[in-house]
Amino acid sequence: MKKIGRPSKNTEQVTVRLLVNTIEAIDAARRSEDDLPSRPEMIRRMIDDWLDRHAEENPKKVE
Repeated sequence: MKKIGRPSKNTEQVTVRLLVNTIEAIDAARRSEDDLPSRPEMIRRMIDDWLDRHAEENPKKVE
């Protein structure tokens, strides 16, 4: 059976609590995407986008 989820890479799990209105905003952003990503995938995309926009301030971003 095919494994569901993002392929394994050099990763580490991070658990955070978010306010309900923050989760609702993330869900709204998910619905605006063409492929309706999962919440974790949408959060990864948001973080990657922020890091890309702040690359000069954060030069050690690891792919």
